[in-house]
Amino acid sequence: MHTSATLFVAGATTAELFAHVATLDRYPPWMRLIHRVEPVEPDADRPAWRVELRARVGPFARSKSLRMVRTRYEPDRLVRFERVQDDDRDHAEWILMATVDEADGGATLVIDLTYTGKLWGSGVLQRILDDEIGRGKEALRRLVSAEPTR
Repeated sequence: MHTSATLFVAGATTAELFAHVATLDRYPPWMRLIHRVEPVEPDADRPAWRVELRARVGPFARSKSLRMVRTRYEPDRLVRFERVQDDDRDHAEWILMATVDEADGGATLVIDLTYTGKLWGSGVLQRILDDEIGRGKEALRRLVSAEPTR
């Protein structure tokens, strides 16, 4: 399953927008799907985090703990995080990539999320991810727009 979203923030620079997506500990204030983030031991000198994802569907809630590693980093432009568990089991992939570019009058962020598992069935999860990313986009826009450097 794959979902993608684009966000334009008027008046923002790529550096200002990228600061909110470059490390996973910056996500919880604007992406409620990412409930908790704790730094863990780096993976081959790459930053890593324990991430708790949490989502609700009506009265039901589901959470998932992932160990995510930053596998690609181009300052102020691109970051990629991948699930890299520290056990010997096979796990579904979770891949989050964020790309920031200059745009006329501001900056644009494209977020791509890929998941290869079968959690809740793909239709339900797709709707949850799309809804949460939509909410997150608006929360991130408000957060970046409210920063004192504006």
